Amino acid sequence: MNTRLEVTVAGRVQGVGFRWFTSRKARALGLVGRVQNLPDGRVCVVAEGPRDAAETLLAWVARGPDRARVDRCEPRWLDPTGEFEDFNVTG
Repeated sequence: MNTRLEVTVAGRVQGVGFRWFTSRKARALGLVGRVQNLPDGRVCVVAEGPRDAAETLLAWVARGPDRARVDRCEPRWLDPTGEFEDFNVTG
């Protein structure tokens, strides 16, 4: 069953490759969606696909890549909208 994961990540998450690594991981897991920087320094991840894949992505996002420091990770689980065809880096 598919789900939608929306998560905001705070810490040192901009300028450290967080979006690129997140998109790479999401694609490898077969998820679609987007990752983007927010004006306040956080990163927003929206991913749709199988629940187990989204849970794996969430665990990865909570750690981040080597140069990142995740202070807070706030996930929300929703019904998928089907609006995405791929996983993209935006903003």
